[in-house]
Amino acid sequence: MGVVLAVPLVLWLFALVILPNLILLVYAFCDRDDFGQVVPKFSLEAFTRLADTSYLKILLRSLALSGVATTICVLVGFPVAYFIGRTSAKWQNKLLILVMIPFWISFLVRTYAWMILLRSEGLINALLQYTHVIAKPLELLYTDFAVLIGIVYAYLPFTILPIYASVEKLDPSLMEAASNLGARPLRTFWSVILPLTRPGIVAAALFVFIPSVGMFAIADLMGGARNQLVGNVIQNQFGQGRNWPFGAALGVVLLTLFLALLSWALKKDGEEALHR
Repeated sequence: MGVVLAVPLVLWLFALVILPNLILLVYAFCDRDDFGQVVPKFSLEAFTRLADTSYLKILLRSLALSGVATTICVLVGFPVAYFIGRTSAKWQNKLLILVMIPFWISFLVRTYAWMILLRSEGLINALLQYTHVIAKPLELLYTDFAVLIGIVYAYLPFTILPIYASVEKLDPSLMEAASNLGARPLRTFWSVILPLTRPGIVAAALFVFIPSVGMFAIADLMGGARNQLVGNVIQNQFGQGRNWPFGAALGVVLLTLFLALLSWALKKDGEEALHR
């Protein structure tokens, strides 16, 4: 019976995860003709093109921006998740609904809303000028700052929910024991709460970092042409650039980085589980 129930899951994984990645891997080692059509001929040209320092800079910039966004999401999301997890059951569901409200609104609508707020004639600049904080509008839109805001806003709920799941499982008696033994709140947090919620924090960080590196919609809308990330380059190669092998090679590089990061996280969790 268990095997039968697992068939839909296996088919779903094969059709939507394994097969697309295999196609991506095959295209990365193919060539293309003068018209941009993929030629089924083994070639390493796409990977040799990655040696161009301009693409390396875009990749490193994407990783750095995603790393900053992930750090902000964790720092902001942890207190929120902890508060929800330790509040009474009467309020937990209501607070979780508030966290999930952004999922009920179109992603593009939310992005355009931020664009309206951040533009030169937007509410933020108007308020700052009205209060005489600034003399002329700040250039907020089409900058790395705007992209960072967009990523944090889009992925913050993905940070709160995994951490909340870990916080909810905390045994209050452990914190009471630490307090009875003379541990101050900061010591209790560092020695008891943080280690026990680490799986949720790692999961939250992965949920933010991995998709944000390849995100192209936010970077395209809020960053503009001057602030390209690796996701924009991949999207362009499969679109206007008509260089599918190179776009696939970039995708393979990202996939390899993500798998390495995931393997490291799972290994660390396994080692900590053994120590416990």
